[in-house]
Amino acid sequence: MITELQWMAWTWQTALFFAFILACLIAMSVWEYKRPGGGPRRGILTLETTRGDRLFISLLGSAYIHLAWLGLIGDMLWIATVVSVIYAIIVFRWV
Repeated sequence: MITELQWMAWTWQTALFFAFILACLIAMSVWEYKRPGGGPRRGILTLETTRGDRLFISLLGSAYIHLAWLGLIGDMLWIATVVSVIYAIIVFRWV
């Protein structure tokens, strides 16, 4: 019997990915509750961004890094993950 979710390849890596995004959203909510405001700041790109904006930019950029890595290199995605973490640190620090 085919279930409704069997069309997607639900592996432990996929579940871990979605759990990480959920953990990021929960952490950002707690951070905003504990220290409200997080006023916009102007970074390298001269955009005024808030913490939520920077989280979105880092998650979107990380997705593109992984897709580019899969398209150009193929295997060893752990290196793309390390690059994505470094990218996220840069985004939260300077963007």
